[in-house]
Amino acid sequence: MAKRDFYEILGLAKNASDDEIKKAYRKLAMKYHPDRNPDNKEAEEKFKEAKEAYEMLANPEKREAYDRYGHAGVDPNMGGGGGGFGAGGFGDAFGDIFGDIFGGGGRRGGGGGPQVYRGADLRYNLEITLEQAAHGFDTTIRVPSWDKCDTCHGSGAKPGTSPVTCSTCGGHGQVRMQQGFFSIQQTCPKCHGTGKIIPEPCPSCSGAGRIKRNKTLEVKIPVGIDNGMRIRSSGNGEPGTNGGPPGDLYVEIHIKPHAVFQREGDDLHCEMPISFAKAALGGEIEVPTLSGKVSFTVPEGTQSGKTFRLKGKGIKGVRSGYPGDLFCHVAVETPVKLTEKQKELLREFERATNEGGAKHSPQSKSWMDKVKDFFE
Repeated sequence: MAKRDFYEILGLAKNASDDEIKKAYRKLAMKYHPDRNPDNKEAEEKFKEAKEAYEMLANPEKREAYDRYGHAGVDPNMGGGGGGFGAGGFGDAFGDIFGDIFGGGGRRGGGGGPQVYRGADLRYNLEITLEQAAHGFDTTIRVPSWDKCDTCHGSGAKPGTSPVTCSTCGGHGQVRMQQGFFSIQQTCPKCHGTGKIIPEPCPSCSGAGRIKRNKTLEVKIPVGIDNGMRIRSSGNGEPGTNGGPPGDLYVEIHIKPHAVFQREGDDLHCEMPISFAKAALGGEIEVPTLSGKVSFTVPEGTQSGKTFRLKGKGIKGVRSGYPGDLFCHVAVETPVKLTEKQKELLREFERATNEGGAKHSPQSKSWMDKVKDFFE
């Protein structure tokens, strides 16, 4: 999914002052901070989004790069800003804004070394049945991801050796190039933004500091989970850069279409075909639910399209205190492939109902009255 514009996230114009940027972030961060919104995934995502926008726009160099090139200008892989809760990210931005409120005093930037970035978050699409969503279950998934190299512990250097400071950028990870009157900051071409050079690469990871492997994770699917909801597995995303913390894994739920039921929030809907005779005479019918069959009586003279509500026979949602309802929508079935005897019986039945007048066909009478009023 494409990232939103940083100014749009903070609700600011592109010519906003530094003070306006700080005030806008303070307002959003106070509103969506995780401590004030426990277990609220939407608030957490909005907090992260606002934090990243502030980190980019509060830094003059990053803001200039963003204004000129958009998100590409501050891509972490291109030497731009990073996200997450690692050093140089959450600590700096959060401390700067909330130091006076919580008595903190966040770590200010300017250490001169390469940026430490939190690892990227990963997404895993898990397809489940409606029954599994309704009752919950435990499962395992295999996730391909990058893990820290066990041989070099993420340094990228051969055991017994260490990376050395890049002589081209002096460990900053970025270099400045002068082009006439303009000074352009770019990722160091020698160390590729890490600030370090590895003279003797690790034989296991070839100096990358990480290796790709599959890992098996246990995932608990809660009762009542709905389509599109996500389950976070902390720390199971990609490893961070330059010693940063790993990202998270988000398991996104996709519920398969069901042959009988359609879900709408905590409620279920199903179409219930009944015979012409049953609709006219009434009687008891059986209806399936996710917890077994139930019986109820269809009243005499039931019309097609009539809806019956079975209270508590829906799904108990993740955050619901009680289950939803099941709505059965009646579809009166027209007989097909009739024998001559059956056809004659129906003709006789039609003659008898016509002789009885409009009382046998209340919907037809109502419709004809409306047509008559229309033409008059």
